[in-house]
Amino acid sequence: MESLKDWLELLSYLVTVIGLPFAIVAFQLEQRKERRNERDEIYRQLSDEYANFLRLALEHSDLHLFRQPSPPLDSEQNERKQVLFGLLVSLFERAFLLLYEERMAPGMRRQWSSWEDYMREWCRRSDFRAALPGLLRGEDEAFRRLIERFAREEAGPAAPPAQKSPA
Repeated sequence: MESLKDWLELLSYLVTVIGLPFAIVAFQLEQRKERRNERDEIYRQLSDEYANFLRLALEHSDLHLFRQPSPPLDSEQNERKQVLFGLLVSLFERAFLLLYEERMAPGMRRQWSSWEDYMREWCRRSDFRAALPGLLRGEDEAFRRLIERFAREEAGPAAPPAQKSPA
């Protein structure tokens, strides 16, 4: 009977020494996989929202959101364009809050890069940049700083100061 007890103690010791660390590692890997799946789902939902925004912009093709420079618009068109820009900024802020981190893993960096590309593309539009100050009131401070930086960078180099002609 003593040898059975010794075997059981040995098996118990092996389970503790080998099984417990294995279970911890398996748990951590499963948690990491769940976080990646959640992040991928968030990215997919945001991408779907952006596609919906593009469809909405297409439905309002008279606003010329896909052409720069935009021809003159009447007051009703300008109002609709401001509403669409507001929806877009809201979507960009949501993407920033859900996806952006100072230090990102390569997979997260890839996902964020596509959103950065979208933001920069819209910031190239002078009418979007002109609307930003009003659209960014009350938005997340870090997001506001980021998109304002994109707007400055995408506006291109400032025109050189006018030279005085020698008199």
